[in-house]
Amino acid sequence: MTHALIVIDVQNDFCPGGALAVPEGDVIVPGINALMPEVDAVVLTQDWHPAGHSSFASRHSGQDPYALIEMPYGPQVLWPDHCVQGSNGAAFHADLDVDRADLIIRKGFQPAIDSYSAFFENDRTTPTGLEGYLRTRGIDRLTMVGLATDFCVNFSAVDAARLGFQITVRQDLCRAIDLDGSLAAAIEGMAMAGVALQ
Repeated sequence: MTHALIVIDVQNDFCPGGALAVPEGDVIVPGINALMPEVDAVVLTQDWHPAGHSSFASRHSGQDPYALIEMPYGPQVLWPDHCVQGSNGAAFHADLDVDRADLIIRKGFQPAIDSYSAFFENDRTTPTGLEGYLRTRGIDRLTMVGLATDFCVNFSAVDAARLGFQITVRQDLCRAIDLDGSLAAAIEGMAMAGVALQ
């Protein structure tokens, strides 16, 4: 089996001091770097929103961050403006070893649809291209780390399992936002999908 490490959204806006900071989001970086030499390929994902993205609460009059609304593709959490293309907030954490990456997948760049998963946008059908890349490399085993456990890691891991990859999530190298029990729901959902949780 060929083994890839998928590093989800270790970006400044998701780390302490960022616009959508995940508690302790930065403490996982050394452990992620240490894991990179143990795998055959490293893929980084990068949240990459245009200014005024439809998932930003600032785009919806009278709506606060973290409210849930219905979009044409389904329910959508409204977020603080974050990871705007070209901004410092969208940049990878300075200590992350980006030089080791074989591929960087940018997601959330279409203005009208958000993208949590590394594999599909939030309509659950529009692909990012990651599956094709992994298949052509002969990669069938994935380890997933990064931010945040209950959103982008969760969606990516469940999609990977659904697509037939052998997938492990290293919980010690992830951190969660945990909105109203979202972490517990994500852990349960990943386990039910066949994701190995370490």
